[in-house]
Amino acid sequence: MKNKYDNEMKLEFMSKSCNEAFARITVAAFASQLDPTIEELSDIKTSVSEIVTNSIIHAYDTPDGIIKIISKIIDDTVIIEISDTGKGIEDIELARKPLYTSKAELERSGMGFTIVENFMDELKIESIVGLGTKITMKKKISKIDKEISQDDNLCT
Repeated sequence: MKNKYDNEMKLEFMSKSCNEAFARITVAAFASQLDPTIEELSDIKTSVSEIVTNSIIHAYDTPDGIIKIISKIIDDTVIIEISDTGKGIEDIELARKPLYTSKAELERSGMGFTIVENFMDELKIESIVGLGTKITMKKKISKIDKEISQDDNLCT
């Protein structure tokens, strides 16, 4: 019986800022099996970075919260779910507005969701105050005509 997804990976780490690069690189490495362009890979890395940074800064008051990432590949699309069990977002529509930030004292630009909406094909935000937030992003990877041998299809 074939799995619903062609491939899947799960990652869990503490909400420390030093883990943002780890998350970004890990998801990019996973997405690389679709052979994305440099621009597509950059879009994925930037989007993961923005969402993980949001979780680190806004979800928890201490660095011992947990952030989870589930990345899936189905056909030519990478699906990335990033979730936390932190504070949640009180007003999702307000949080989506460019330049809005709930922590102005940190001199953040408030452009995270705007950036992700521009770099990814889909962005879904689910949040319950006091229970946490789950962000789901999708990116379709363009298929460039390539000769594929049977050995090249080991992972997909």
